[in-house]
Amino acid sequence: MFSGKPQFDGVSRNALVIMAVIASGAALWLLRGVLTQLALAVFLAVTIDGFSRVLERRLPKFPKAAALPTAVALTILILIGVVWLIAQQGMGFADQLQGYGPRLEALLASTAHSLGVQNVPSLSELISRANPGQYAQGIAKQTQSILSDTFFVLIYLAFLIASRRGFRRKIVAMFPHNAEREEAVVIFQRIRNGVEQYLWVQTVTGLMIAAGSFICMYFVGLDNALFWAFLIFLASYIPIIGGVVGVALPPLFALVQFPSIIPAIIIAVVLQSVQFIVGNVIQPKMQGDSLNIDPVVVLLSLAFWGLIWGMPGMFLSTPLTVMAMIILAQFKGSHWIAVLLSANGNPAGAHGRHNPMEDIPGTPRAAAAKVKKVSSRRNPPAP
Repeated sequence: MFSGKPQFDGVSRNALVIMAVIASGAALWLLRGVLTQLALAVFLAVTIDGFSRVLERRLPKFPKAAALPTAVALTILILIGVVWLIAQQGMGFADQLQGYGPRLEALLASTAHSLGVQNVPSLSELISRANPGQYAQGIAKQTQSILSDTFFVLIYLAFLIASRRGFRRKIVAMFPHNAEREEAVVIFQRIRNGVEQYLWVQTVTGLMIAAGSFICMYFVGLDNALFWAFLIFLASYIPIIGGVVGVALPPLFALVQFPSIIPAIIIAVVLQSVQFIVGNVIQPKMQGDSLNIDPVVVLLSLAFWGLIWGMPGMFLSTPLTVMAMIILAQFKGSHWIAVLLSANGNPAGAHGRHNPMEDIPGTPRAAAAKVKKVSSRRNPPAP
């Protein structure tokens, strides 16, 4: 009576996949305190690993054994420089706020009168009503939380870097058969290439936007132009809305600093123009089809990861979505989800021409690559 396969096999499988996705989302939210730190550590580890491989490729005479320590040292120096810049610019910004009081009160009064509001309270009255002590306590708690998260991220990062050398041997031991090993390494390589490509594009385009914004703000005379440029650079790592929000803050500050509205208009027009050109012309050409994610999915992933992981989720939304799409594409039951996430309907597209099996010792492709390299050295091509 009940012979053969169940009638609703496909429906049941899809329902099970949807339930698994919902359960995974709930687990990500419940474990966000630990997973956000681990995800940031993995993100930094991939960055450092890519930096070390760039040193090996771009500098052939550079010792390979020193590539990873050099990348770690340079990353630490960059982080120290970032902290120093934020501290210096933040102290200067706090000192200058006292001088902006009269201008801010005049701006509030003119805005209130234009809206028909009478008896506008002074700035000091507004501050006293806002209970600054409570806000200061909240800021102190947030600072303590950030420092604690940073400490654990660095701990995770240190262990990830320390275990990097044994990763290839683990791959060989986990997948003794060559076919399975090749498939696993190809998946890992695609995830790594996608994350590295995203990092490279966002960093270069963020520097372009920050540099153009700094030049404009510097010549207009906006205070703390370097701080605002750095803030714009950081915001560029948040897809779609990060750059737009970042370039919107300096014009608002210019309204408080300058007695005229002209500098604020100039800054707003120039910064939005730079953001539009880089974000809509340069960035798509640099990125190409490397990420293969639908633009609507990018926006939805930003909202999803921001909802469950907050600000770290917004920064990591695109790399995490790339990773999820590649993994979901490997299973028959979840392949349709990967197709929906992709831009061209082919989530299994290859990234790059380099075969990742050539990096794993003990595989036929690695041996063939080694023989090919030795042969090319003995018999160089004719000029």
